[in-house]
Amino acid sequence: MNTWRLIITPPSRGAWNMALDESILEHIGRGESLPTLRLYAWDPACLSLGHAQPFADVDLVRLQERGWEVVRRLTGGRAILHTDEITYSVIAPNDEPRVAGTVLESYNRLAQALLLAVKQLDLQVEMEDKVAQEAILRNNPVCFEVPSTYEITVDGKKLIGSAQARKKEGVLQHGSLPLTGDLTRICQALVFENESRREAAANRLLQRATTVESALGREVSWETAARSFIQAFEAQLGLSLQEGELSESESNRTDELVNEKYDHPSWTERV
Repeated sequence: MNTWRLIITPPSRGAWNMALDESILEHIGRGESLPTLRLYAWDPACLSLGHAQPFADVDLVRLQERGWEVVRRLTGGRAILHTDEITYSVIAPNDEPRVAGTVLESYNRLAQALLLAVKQLDLQVEMEDKVAQEAILRNNPVCFEVPSTYEITVDGKKLIGSAQARKKEGVLQHGSLPLTGDLTRICQALVFENESRREAAANRLLQRATTVESALGREVSWETAARSFIQAFEAQLGLSLQEGELSESESNRTDELVNEKYDHPSWTERV
């Protein structure tokens, strides 16, 4: 049994959430922190863009009218509106066996834990093993419309979206499990040619993605989902998760990254 750190943080701003993931990655890269499973939420709602996604995809007027924020992730992929969900991040050094090998090999290992987690919520889920077409991904700003390799689906609809970044410091993979709410809200935060295109995108999204509540017919609390993640990661990956705290250095670096990067247009609007 390998010991990893479990970090559970209260609902926070998108810039802080993304800064903390990167701060932990830096500390793990220097051998100052244990591999970490972090479980978290977002307040206020926040649109996150993939590392290389054009900022022009964002409808800033609609976003601001709704009191939502926007942040750019360190990881790739397309836009996600983070609200009414549980988010996980796995952060580990490159030589940690559970994330070693190719991107797809590590995705597969972690996806097995995610699969077990949602099965424990009584969901009839399966793992998507089709490679998403690059052309579809390039032309589609919405992450949850496109299932890709080793992502979790129920009745063919995407349930968990994940993305991974590999850096010299280690591996960061994070992803979202929507618990409840209207998935089509994201269409209000993105630019479309006209309102009929916006409506069509919302309809497609409902056909291709779902929430835990929609799939199960009842609500599941954040705390219940968190317990399932913890139990599944321990059982599937042979881990002992020990709940811990952020170090002072991690907290300080997080604040620096918020100010210098994740809250700054030079990063958010860089593409």
